[in-house]
Amino acid sequence: MNANEDQEMELEALRSIYEGDESFQELSPVSFQYRIGENGDPKALLIEISWTETYPQTPPILSMNAFFNNTVSSAVKQSILAKLQEAVEANLGTAMTYTLFEYAKDNKEQFMENHNPINSATSISNIISIETPNTAPSSKKKDKKEQLSKAQKRKLADKTDHKGELPRGWNWVDVVKHLSKTGSKDDE
Repeated sequence: MNANEDQEMELEALRSIYEGDESFQELSPVSFQYRIGENGDPKALLIEISWTETYPQTPPILSMNAFFNNTVSSAVKQSILAKLQEAVEANLGTAMTYTLFEYAKDNKEQFMENHNPINSATSISNIISIETPNTAPSSKKKDKKEQLSKAQKRKLADKTDHKGELPRGWNWVDVVKHLSKTGSKDDE
């Protein structure tokens, strides 16, 4: 088999394996992305694999340059790509895209052990430090309920049902009256 036949078979296999998998994305028939980790996970990463013309006899191009990885340090990216490159060399000559994605999924924790999501950590500590002083005084002071006069309570009771809710449609516009008022002006 030549490289093109190998690629076509692998492409069909990838499409059937990852059908319905939101983490997998086919950018083109020779370029694929896979997100490892959930969307909100600060240690999630996105790996892109692009086949060369002579793939699988020659290594594919591995990349982590996607914007999704902008919080991952370049040192961590280099470390991950180096480990993936070892897997590429071990599988050279065979269809390896699925193998590489699965290898990355299995080793995600090891890949990301030196990753510190700085942006999210600082924003969380900022939120905590901002909110702490505001919540402290209010917990000491008991909130006073608004006092209503007897007349105000009576008025409120007349408008609401036994549950304290306004009746359905209390703020509706009477369409017939509304149209007859506006219609009479137009007739003149």
